[in-house]
Amino acid sequence: TALGLETVVLDVSITPNRADCLSILGLARETAAAFGLPLTLPRPQVREAADKAADLMRIEIPEGELCPLYMARIIRGVTIGPSPAWLRYRLLSVGLRSISNVVDATNYVMMELGQPQHAFDLNLLEGGCIRVAPAPEGLKFKTLDNQERLLTAADLLIWDGKKPVALAGVMGGAETEISDATRDVLLECAVFRPGTIRKTARRLGLPSEASYRFERGVDQVGSRLAMERGAALLAELSGGTILSGIAAAEPKPWATRVIPFHP
Repeated sequence: TALGLETVVLDVSITPNRADCLSILGLARETAAAFGLPLTLPRPQVREAADKAADLMRIEIPEGELCPLYMARIIRGVTIGPSPAWLRYRLLSVGLRSISNVVDATNYVMMELGQPQHAFDLNLLEGGCIRVAPAPEGLKFKTLDNQERLLTAADLLIWDGKKPVALAGVMGGAETEISDATRDVLLECAVFRPGTIRKTARRLGLPSEASYRFERGVDQVGSRLAMERGAALLAELSGGTILSGIAAAEPKPWATRVIPFHP
């Protein structure tokens, strides 16, 4: 009671076809629809500086089928430190450990809105470019857990202008991870082809909360809200400044599916 911790836990089992329920928003939306209740969405307040993110970073996606959408926000002048108690306790309540204010912000948005995000140390990215492309056969790549992974041409990577920096949808790279020395952050928010992420995560034995969601499909339309929510929360927790606009590429825009049938 003194710490203000929740004493009730809802343990919800989600079937594979209900990726939309892998978040607090998804469960709230389902409840609102079932009981005719109003649904309240987060309303992030993004305060931007004059400099434009798109002037510092361009996004390249040669194969849109593998990555229909990739967005990035840049936050400058961050201070890495512990998250406030309310955030640490909320992450703990859903089984996630607190790491730092920047990483915790991405995990919080993933659990809240169902959209995994990743934070890179901007000053460790080279070439002013983010490219989403498959790995060359036999490439060795060191992930965040300091393990060297042998990749195949079926694995999807995030590259900067010179090198691979993350195993798309599965785990970031050791060379560009957030550390106490980080001052500028590139925040990633993307949509990847589910089958590609599933095969990589299974083959490498790297299951994660992020890959679990990407494997089942994330909300491409709702990813813009998640991008803004993540940037606003990260800036609030770290004292950083959000650059104007979003660096983005969407080679395969979302198209509403029409299914004809005879009633």
